[in-house]
Amino acid sequence: MDCISGKSQILFALVFTTRYLDLITAFISLYNTSMKVIYIGCAYATVYLIYVKFKATYDGNHDTFRAEFLVVPVGGLAFLVNHDFAPLEILWTFSIYLESVSILPQLFMISKTGEAETITTHYLFFLGLYRALYLINWIWRFYFEGFLDLIAIVAGVVQTILYCDFFYLYVTKVLKGKKLSLPA
Repeated sequence: MDCISGKSQILFALVFTTRYLDLITAFISLYNTSMKVIYIGCAYATVYLIYVKFKATYDGNHDTFRAEFLVVPVGGLAFLVNHDFAPLEILWTFSIYLESVSILPQLFMISKTGEAETITTHYLFFLGLYRALYLINWIWRFYFEGFLDLIAIVAGVVQTILYCDFFYLYVTKVLKGKKLSLPA
């Protein structure tokens, strides 16, 4: 059985929606606008596929993480700790904080089932790698541009830490051709 968390996917859709609300207030370029629309569209398409099109294959019995336990505290934190107390800035900050913990329902689901199919583990590995590459980007930007965004950096470090145990299992099991199964 493959186990993709629909709750994690809903959280990612919420991340991209709140991050890219500037689509309605500012035009940067056709490329920028297109990519934001694609991110949002793909996130909602994924949620649709999980909950509607392939509902029969979705394992809701194991996807039991209480997402509100992430959304509410993250919302409060974004309201309290942001760069500028303005609605779009608070929503952008909310998206940064929420993205850092959106993988928790997926990791919880894997811990509950005790294993994951290879395709799921590859998906999670590359999702974590995407965030780890952001860390390199931040170092690059600080070194060459003097730019430092502590909110994004702290959230990115938190997210990368959440992936560390999974990365270890991925390298020690999946890359050796074994199925990812958690120790009993």
